[in-house]
Amino acid sequence: MQTARWRGVVLTGVMMGLIGAPIGANVTFAAANKHQAEAVDHAKEAVAHGKQGHADALVKHAETALKHAEGAMADTKNPHVAEGIKGLKDGIEHGKAGHADVATKAVENAIPHLSEGM
Repeated sequence: MQTARWRGVVLTGVMMGLIGAPIGANVTFAAANKHQAEAVDHAKEAVAHGKQGHADALVKHAETALKHAEGAMADTKNPHVAEGIKGLKDGIEHGKAGHADVATKAVENAIPHLSEGM
């Protein structure tokens, strides 16, 4: 009788572990996707401003995109996001130097990397 009860307890624990682990993983995945989505949105805003020659606004949006991309990277360790981060940093550097055209191209090239895996 006692053995049957312990089997039930162990079986319940195993089932909860099998069900709970994927649910927890989905929460992390969803958080990373939210960060990635925000990074892409701000990167697109940065490109739009850069195409208008507004290097300062490009930098502002690219920096926000960078924060979100780094948040996504912390959650997923996605190598595409890492490439996107490099592009954003390059765009920010050129934007701060007033080179809106070069900064725009760098951020524009980062967008497909940031979108990967969403």
